[in-house]
Amino acid sequence: MDKTSALISVEELAAALAGEQPPVLLDIRWQLGGPPGREDYLAGHLPGAHFLELDGELSAPPGPPGEGGRHPLPDPELLGGALRAAGVSADRPVVVYDSGPATAAARAWWVLRWAGHSKVRVLDGGFEAWRAAGQPVSDELPAVGEGDFKPVPGQLPTLDKDGAAALARTGLLLDSRAAERYRGEVEPIDSRAGHIPGAVSAPTFDNNAADGRFRPVAELVERFAALGADGQQVVGVYCGSGVTAAHQALALELAGHQVALYPGSWSEWSGDPGRPVATGPERG
Repeated sequence: MDKTSALISVEELAAALAGEQPPVLLDIRWQLGGPPGREDYLAGHLPGAHFLELDGELSAPPGPPGEGGRHPLPDPELLGGALRAAGVSADRPVVVYDSGPATAAARAWWVLRWAGHSKVRVLDGGFEAWRAAGQPVSDELPAVGEGDFKPVPGQLPTLDKDGAAALARTGLLLDSRAAERYRGEVEPIDSRAGHIPGAVSAPTFDNNAADGRFRPVAELVERFAALGADGQQVVGVYCGSGVTAAHQALALELAGHQVALYPGSWSEWSGDPGRPVATGPERG
């Protein structure tokens, strides 16, 4: 895949759907705390799209405190079953979308890539961009698919707690949460406030333009260079629970960087009393 192939525009998707091998469409609308994305899906979605649950199909159940975090990586067998029922096959392109900013869609993109599917793209601007462009929307439910995709996990690099700690000391580990959570000023979800010592604050939504689409590649390259990505080392990413970190991983790939994601993220790290916590605005 080339550096820009992780995204697809509304116009490109409309053309692909009219072609000889239309992609499988996966609706991943989700937001932390609800309401459930399935309600939005049932009210209207891209024609032919199947809905996937981020909490139930793209993630395993939360682990105990300090182990696994809120969104552990999914069980490969359960993931494979859900994807095959959505029509996902190994040789057929897949396009994933959410409501717009691509956080949930990026999680799906990353999980499918991690599981070994090489033809996955994210709809830039998501459902809102599709609807704003006057493209068709449907409330009809597609038939159960007959895909053949079988996950082979581990096809993208990941970090555990020790790996994240080491990279923060010796390389570049980006914290994808809001800056105030990084600084430890607020913590609405997890057990302790702050960040992994040595991590650099890099709020995910700085990757997006005002319209919810990703910023141009040249701007992303400039952004990550300013944060310390020199193009020579692997860049690590984490967030609260491994969802918005996937958005950061997608942006880094667009900018040409190698990326390792820490799936447990802050929800795992902060729940382990043996792990140190840093606060304040500086890398430390």
